[in-house]
Amino acid sequence: MKQPTLQLLLAARRETRPAVLVTELSDGGQTLIAEGAPEGDLPLTPALREAVEKARRDDRSGVAETDGKSFFIHVLQPPLRLIVVGAVHIAQSLAPMAALAGYAVTIVDPRRSFATDERFPDLVVRNDWPDEAMVELKPDGRTAIVTLTHDPKIDDPALDCALRSSAFYIAALGSRKTHAGRLERLREMGHDAHALARIHGPAGLSLGAVSPAEIAVSILAQMTGVLRNGAAA
Repeated sequence: MKQPTLQLLLAARRETRPAVLVTELSDGGQTLIAEGAPEGDLPLTPALREAVEKARRDDRSGVAETDGKSFFIHVLQPPLRLIVVGAVHIAQSLAPMAALAGYAVTIVDPRRSFATDERFPDLVVRNDWPDEAMVELKPDGRTAIVTLTHDPKIDDPALDCALRSSAFYIAALGSRKTHAGRLERLREMGHDAHALARIHGPAGLSLGAVSPAEIAVSILAQMTGVLRNGAAA
């Protein structure tokens, strides 16, 4: 691997940024695709770019046959994370489901009677306010953020921080009426229509879900659709 490519790869890993390293198996030519222009000596044809995007969407490294050549596409992704704001009953179902799906889950709720290790075993539980927690958690493009409390004092600061991040999925629980009021408050915080459209509200797919577990399934399903397809399912 040439030095500029290696330096870019190391920087991406250090800063937990996604990257894809493409290697032509016949001659060892390589190109790294991260932020900015690709780095390397391997030209990216339209067919090869399509193969790279598919590998990136699938989170799966492997050999691709295209343009009459063989390439190894190595997908380097930061870990998936889910930040759940509100240690409520839905969170008790959503958190373990998301963990099984490969997410590192953090529960954030300043209400210590709700956010306890006993209610959320084997998960990271934080009792600070969401805006304070977000400063340390630094949500990135592999992070999903879901607010569940219905309490503007807790949900609104979390959504404000989420919209200022590159989180790939942002959702808030509540009725359409509740969501309309929430959007108005966030608009007053300086968020425009484009930013507000990032929020999935009410959270989850429209499945007719009733119980906390069913609602958790609908949220995880929608989150998966956005992760894999780049848009709401």
